Amino acid sequence: MIRLDGRKVLVTGGSRGIGRATALLFARAGADVAFSYARNEAAADEVRREVEKLGRRALAYRAEMSSRADIDGMVEDVLSRWGELDTLVNNAGVWTYLEMGNLDEAVYRETTGVNIDGVFFAINAVAPGMKERGRGWIVNVTSTAGVRGEALHSHYAASKGALHALTKSLAVELAPWGIRVNAVAPGWTDTDMCAGSFGVPGFRDKVRESIPLKRIPPPEDMAGPILFLASDLARHITGEILNVNGGSVLCGG
Repeated sequence: MIRLDGRKVLVTGGSRGIGRATALLFARAGADVAFSYARNEAAADEVRREVEKLGRRALAYRAEMSSRADIDGMVEDVLSRWGELDTLVNNAGVWTYLEMGNLDEAVYRETTGVNIDGVFFAINAVAPGMKERGRGWIVNVTSTAGVRGEALHSHYAASKGALHALTKSLAVELAPWGIRVNAVAPGWTDTDMCAGSFGVPGFRDKVRESIPLKRIPPPEDMAGPILFLASDLARHITGEILNVNGGSVLCGG
């Protein structure tokens, strides 16, 4: 079992799906866990209680992840309470539909605001403290869409591709301070985000058959690689895009 005793982690979008699984796995590994959520206070309270049952401290923040003010305020509060924030998992994201030539600008702005701006703002907020202490671990949750593209979701694919470029750029920029920056790019995962698509008759089976391992993974299958990249087992890995998709996309980020 990977141990992260004494770590202080912030997971954005931590009340459900991959974020929830990641928050709980980090707590099991010994880390104190702060996390953001968008709207569902009941789900956030449940995650907070689960983390505390594991004997770790937990903080939950309702935050708009396209708002620099919300993100800065959240990070400042964590630092005031815990004194340090050494690990950041940028998981919050939205997946929306957009047909080119029929642009809904509000949808476009929401997607890029959360998926790109929110990640920039969060890293910018935690970087000074990580630099001061000479250590830090950042994992960005991206998507196979950022590797291969995705029709009718080009804005989403572009936002995740941008995170791949950001991950590689910051891996080099922040390395002198002992800060590692990596990404996990999930394929299809059994989460609320995908529930609508999986509700279409026959679509779940079609997706399963397209994956060489013939399974649609639960969120926990993404949390494990995230934990690994934040651990000392990955101490010589930075700037990596780790594709976790059952073999459905066999190319680098």
